[in-house]
Amino acid sequence: MDLVTFNGSKIMTVSRLAFATPGTDFLCFGESDYPSPASAHAAIAKALEAGDTRYPDVRGLPALRQALADYLGVEEPRVQITGSGMAAVNVAMAALIRPGDRLLHITPAWPNSGNAARTRHAEVEEFPLTPTPEGGFQLDLPRLAERLAGARALFMNSPSNPTGWTATHDELTRILALCRQHGAWLISDEVYGRLVYDGDRAASALDVATPQDRVMVIGSFSKTWAMTGWRVGWLVVPEGARDPITELVEITHSGVAPFTQAAALAAVADTAFCARFQAYCAQGRALTEAALRGVNGLRYASPPGAFYAFVGVDGLTDSLATALRLVTHHNVAVAPGCAFGEGGEGYLRLCFAQSPDRLARALSRLTEGLRT
Repeated sequence: MDLVTFNGSKIMTVSRLAFATPGTDFLCFGESDYPSPASAHAAIAKALEAGDTRYPDVRGLPALRQALADYLGVEEPRVQITGSGMAAVNVAMAALIRPGDRLLHITPAWPNSGNAARTRHAEVEEFPLTPTPEGGFQLDLPRLAERLAGARALFMNSPSNPTGWTATHDELTRILALCRQHGAWLISDEVYGRLVYDGDRAASALDVATPQDRVMVIGSFSKTWAMTGWRVGWLVVPEGARDPITELVEITHSGVAPFTQAAALAAVADTAFCARFQAYCAQGRALTEAALRGVNGLRYASPPGAFYAFVGVDGLTDSLATALRLVTHHNVAVAPGCAFGEGGEGYLRLCFAQSPDRLARALSRLTEGLRT
């Protein structure tokens, strides 16, 4: 058939084997085992009982738009509700990217964002972060200045999946200045914005941009509120741009179910949940640091943000084969670094937002597998 195709997901390759291998611990997905907010469960039940099952305003429920505007510190007419963070990525790409455009994509990165641009026949140019001797990552801003010339847009994810790299306020100021200089759009994926380990939230592009800047910011309930299956996200757009963005939402997914938006509204108000989940992730981060410390041949520094350990393994040249062997021989599933583009090979990613007992068992299996 004459279909647009991409290289298959390496994470799915590992997970399919893991599903077929009884007793495997799953650390390969970007998902916590922490339960979604009870407030969201109560709100969706109430909305369904009230019959809130009809077409909603495609822009999103007014109360949810206003709550997110207050949460983010922006004006409500700049907020568009979407059917997940990935839906927000696709809407942003549909609005901005045309065939032949060049998108500069900071990597290692979740592959779906780059593929969303490729579906629009864009040239996706990867821009790898620079590994540090301590096992972390940093952004080479002078090199970014050189590569940004002629790009239609820069796509960044901070805090980052998979590296945990988190842009500082100063870095965001300089990134935005470069985008302004080159006339490039900045698409900032901030779905892990509250999952940081020094402070309440990460610096945001919204902190440094004006309402008129060529900036779109993507958010989601999946990570901060542990609502991966609920499929509610949002997009913050420049002043005056929401009406055409709403038209794109209409023709891509026709809006978001009103009952799940009611759940999202309850979650926004549940600030205590965010603090508890952040502490849960911090506990998993500490357990992971303790388990990996001192294992010969590993390069790893606890990330400043998100909930992943991106572990460099000395001499590793085929991370997919290694991840598959870890499933078959050690009953632990992790994501291969090659799944995340340029700069990812030689690494393995695991999600540490798991219960302590489960995580401790999985880490024991992982370190045994890496030692052998």
